[in-house]
Amino acid sequence: MHPPVTRHRPPGGARRPFRLLIVEDEKRLALSLAKGLMAEGYAVDVVHDGREGLRRATEDGYDLIVLDIMLPGMNGYRVCGALRAAGHEVPVLMLTAKDGEYDEAEGLDTGADDYLTKPFSYVVLVARVKALLRRHGRSALPVLRVGTLTVDQGAQRVERDGAEVALTAKEFAVLEELALRAGEVVSKAEILEHVWDFAYEGDVNIIEVYVSALRRKLGAGHIVTVRGAGYRLVAGE
Repeated sequence: MHPPVTRHRPPGGARRPFRLLIVEDEKRLALSLAKGLMAEGYAVDVVHDGREGLRRATEDGYDLIVLDIMLPGMNGYRVCGALRAAGHEVPVLMLTAKDGEYDEAEGLDTGADDYLTKPFSYVVLVARVKALLRRHGRSALPVLRVGTLTVDQGAQRVERDGAEVALTAKEFAVLEELALRAGEVVSKAEILEHVWDFAYEGDVNIIEVYVSALRRKLGAGHIVTVRGAGYRLVAGE
């Protein structure tokens, strides 16, 4: 009997979400990844063993696999190599606590499409996932529109009244999180969880710095502070 897979599904929406498989034996990290990616609109399955990961990847139609290297049962190199040998072309993003050119070369030689060394920034992880999906011809990520603002998730581009607004990667990620839940109150803790590093232990008020920068660039009317609760992105004037 096969062990159960942990499934995470984004709420609502008629558009078929991208299906991602996370194969990661660090359960806390795997859950954090799943929660964050689900908030981005992906459907996510999680397994913690290499052999089970290979079975799931072979039998189910995933759009992308996030694959740790150090796994029980079968390591990530072998899982990826077995997938490629069987003719599966699903994009693979490999994760490892190791560092060094030899490890990266070995991962890529087995057929991995990209490589990320722990600890990593959540912003970088999401950017890599989106890039791999685009590169492998998956349908485009939705463009979010809130009043005069246009947030193009795939191109990482923001426009106001048709004019591009230059944002840093972190500023874009904060705005994207607010835009995904436009009209809703999003707490500082929720923004921190989805945008910052998983290991971040700094002051939650760092969010205020980025919200202030976004207001300067977008205009003060778009991001409303809900005292004691968080922020809400609205259409503005």
